[in-house]
Amino acid sequence: MAKDEPAIELADVDLSLGEGVARVHILHGVSMTIGRGEAVGLVGASGSGKSTLLMTIAGLERPDRGSVVVDGQRIDAMGEDRLARFRGQRIGIVFQSFHLIPTMTALENVAAPLELAGVRHAFARAAAELALVGLSDRQRHYPAQLSGGEQQRVALARALVPRPSVVIADEPTGNLDEVTGGAIIELLFAARARSGATLVLVTHDAALAARCDRTLRMRSGHLEAAAPAPAAA
Repeated sequence: MAKDEPAIELADVDLSLGEGVARVHILHGVSMTIGRGEAVGLVGASGSGKSTLLMTIAGLERPDRGSVVVDGQRIDAMGEDRLARFRGQRIGIVFQSFHLIPTMTALENVAAPLELAGVRHAFARAAAELALVGLSDRQRHYPAQLSGGEQQRVALARALVPRPSVVIADEPTGNLDEVTGGAIIELLFAARARSGATLVLVTHDAALAARCDRTLRMRSGHLEAAAPAPAAA
């Protein structure tokens, strides 16, 4: 990827979900550009299309029309296998609901994407990533043995361990209390500072959005505004 290329570029993206009479038009002509290393907060009312836009950037939803370019690659034109490999290497995803594999330990959950990619020393790298999120002593625990905050730390480590160039997070504190959620956000921004990754974050939290370089607002499937985030007090 050339140095001056944007990290993410969407052009006139339309997307509908569902079949037949239940089909709903979610995204309407969305165009956006996000620079390399930029942190962007994606805000808007529930049902405005924020999460769908995020999943489109991740290649988990495919647009009906328009183009999606991530890290210099047009992902909407990729086949499923190539897209899965690209996503595993270049895009880290943090979900609201953790999505950990219950039959795997914390260490195994974090190592899984590296093992799938054939990376050497997958478990050593996973252990190092768990240490960065403060879970060195919980490596052998299963998700059911971890608190919600600990599970989200494991999910964050799993998203970051492939060293992705783009990290997307969908309401990463939505299932956590304020104090625990705040700790997760500190870890997320610290990881971004270390790696220089581009961050796109869906949130209802105005204070969290304000920590980003810019805020993008969705309304009824349209990208309404792009403005600098307000300066912290």
